[in-house]
Amino acid sequence: MKKTSAKRTSKIKDAVRIIDRMIGADHELRQLVADASVNAHIAQLIYDARIVAGLTQGQLAQLIGTKQPVIARLEDADYRGHSLTMLQRIAEALNQRLEVRFAPAPGEHRTPRGRIEARREHAARDRRLSTRRSL
Repeated sequence: MKKTSAKRTSKIKDAVRIIDRMIGADHELRQLVADASVNAHIAQLIYDARIVAGLTQGQLAQLIGTKQPVIARLEDADYRGHSLTMLQRIAEALNQRLEVRFAPAPGEHRTPRGRIEARREHAARDRRLSTRRSL
């Protein structure tokens, strides 16, 4: 069993490296991937908590006053509409506590003020470039 687990972990790490190389320095694409990862993580958390509680999607839906397709959608890794209110309802129904936290972005060393200043400089540079092109 350990060989399979180690092999799978190795494949996952290889996949992450491949995706990282494909994204390169494209900040916008990197942000899209990060957003998708968060959504997939939330969906997995909901699924795992429901399974540990021994509930079907329909049973969880009934506990929180919604329909089964809503739970299916919340457990879909591609779903982008998780609301704090719904997550709190699910946590309460599963006798869990919802925790939300802020953490530094990977590889980000600037303060929020520094990022704002960098965006302003970038926008000013773009305006200068577009003015030169139109002349």
